[in-house]
Amino acid sequence: MRRGRLILVPNTLDFGIAGAAAPLDDLLPRSTLRAAAALSHWVVENAKSARAFLKRVDAVQPLATPVQGLQMQELPRPPKGGKASIPTEQWQALLAPLRQGLDLGLLSEAGLPAVADPGSNLVAQAHREGFEVLTLAGASSLVLALAASGLQGQSFAFIGYLPVEATARSARIRELEQRSRKEGQTQIAIETPYRNQALLEALLAALQEGSQLSVSRALTTAEAWTRSARVADWRRQPSSLPGDQPAIFSWLASA
Repeated sequence: MRRGRLILVPNTLDFGIAGAAAPLDDLLPRSTLRAAAALSHWVVENAKSARAFLKRVDAVQPLATPVQGLQMQELPRPPKGGKASIPTEQWQALLAPLRQGLDLGLLSEAGLPAVADPGSNLVAQAHREGFEVLTLAGASSLVLALAASGLQGQSFAFIGYLPVEATARSARIRELEQRSRKEGQTQIAIETPYRNQALLEALLAALQEGSQLSVSRALTTAEAWTRSARVADWRRQPSSLPGDQPAIFSWLASA
C-alpha cells in the first residue's frame, strides 16, 4: 500500500497587510501551487485563513477538491501560560491520512511551516513513523530579511520573540549583542506587529552605537522596505514602523 507524504506548503508573507497582496503566482512557484491544489487533507495553523489561502490557490490552479470538501485539522496549541507539552497521541492522530496512503499538507499563517511558525512537532512525528517529508518552494521572511540586511549571512541565529517587559528585554538585547560580538553572528528576532515600534526603540536604546541594525517589513508586498545602518545613524535619523505589518529585526555587533 502506498504511504502518504507530509508536504510542507509555504504560505505567502502578506497575511493581514490590507491592499498589499500581489498575485499569488507572483509569490509562489507554479509547481508549489499545483502540489497544493492536489491535496485534500490538511493540518493548518488556522482553518479560516487556510481556506482563504486555498481560495487564492484555486483562482490560479483549480483545486482537485472544492474548499468546502477539504479535510482540515488545526495544529494543537499548549494551554496559555502553561508549559505542558502536547501529548504524542495528538500528533499521531493528525497523521492518520498518511497511514491511509493519502498525502497531507501542512500550512502555517505565513512563510514556511515549522520555521518561525508552529509545526515542527508534527514534522518530527512524521519522521519518527518513517513517512516521507517534502518541502515545497516558497519564501521565508527570515532568509529574505537576512539577505537584504548586508549583515553576516554565514553565521546567524533566530531568537524568536524577545521579552515584553522592558528591563528583561533590554538585558536580553545586551546579552545577544555580546554573543554577536564574540561569535561574529547576526541575531534575528521578530515581534507582534503592533509592538514593532517598541522593539525598535528598545534595540536603539540597548545596542551600542557601532553595532549594525537592520529592519525589514512587509516583505514580498508593494510596501516592502529594508533599512540597514549603524545604530548611531538610526538614532540620528529615526524611522517609524507601522503597527500592522510584520517585521524582521537583525543586528550584528561591531568587532
